[in-house]
Amino acid sequence: MPAETDLWTLLIIVGLTVISVVTRGFFFISAREWRLPGWALRGLQYAPIAALTAVIAPDIVLTQGHVGNLLADARLWGALATAGFYFWRRQSGFVLVGAIAAGMAVYLPLRIGLGW
Repeated sequence: MPAETDLWTLLIIVGLTVISVVTRGFFFISAREWRLPGWALRGLQYAPIAALTAVIAPDIVLTQGHVGNLLADARLWGALATAGFYFWRRQSGFVLVGAIAAGMAVYLPLRIGLGW
């Protein structure tokens, strides 16, 4: 790593800082309250599950950057058990804890017992 930081690096850091502060503080600048349209509010309801899927799906499907044998992969079966339990008991309390427990109850024996 060089001991000196060049001018372009400093300009990029300052520029990204300004962009971050302006975009995050933009809603505080306005004098009136911002209202999102109904379609945007409905779309934002799906943002957490879309982000979670984008983070978890590659880890479930890919093995060292390649699609492996999915039927012999404990991660896939654990994820399916988690999703199945969630959709089966989604109206009850503690569904998240139960879904995680169900997924781990499937994943661990396959991973440790069978070595998948």
